[in-house]
Amino acid sequence: MTYENLDSDLINALLKDGRRSLRSLAEELDVSVTTVSNHLRDLEDEGIIEGYTPRLDYDELGYDVTAVMHLKVEGSALTDVTDLLANEPQMVSVYEVTGDYDVLAVGKFRNTDDMNRQIKALLSEAPIRESNTSVVLNAVSENEQFDLDAGDA
Repeated sequence: MTYENLDSDLINALLKDGRRSLRSLAEELDVSVTTVSNHLRDLEDEGIIEGYTPRLDYDELGYDVTAVMHLKVEGSALTDVTDLLANEPQMVSVYEVTGDYDVLAVGKFRNTDDMNRQIKALLSEAPIRESNTSVVLNAVSENEQFDLDAGDA
């Protein structure tokens, strides 16, 4: 193997199984364990690999309701609202967006009562002008990552 595509090949191998040992990665990529270790450290230091975490099935944990919230925020309060949302433990994604709304947030809730309670609390404490919440009926694809093309890393 040449080192030309090693970083993207290493990332792709970890995307398939983030718990693999350095030795098994080295064997698959046909390089030494030290080379894998050094490249991993570089990818971590550069912020490309941000950590190693389990992928959870929130439905199996009792979080059966996924809500997508579109929010229009008062003037200069965008950062305050996004910070507030990002610090809510059940918000899995928070985005500043273009279009009719300023913020898009995705949350996981145990039931619609839990969702309703948290959304009302948010709306009462944050400077939000308008909100539109959709409940996900079926998550066709969620939290997917994609393999990198050679040379992306």
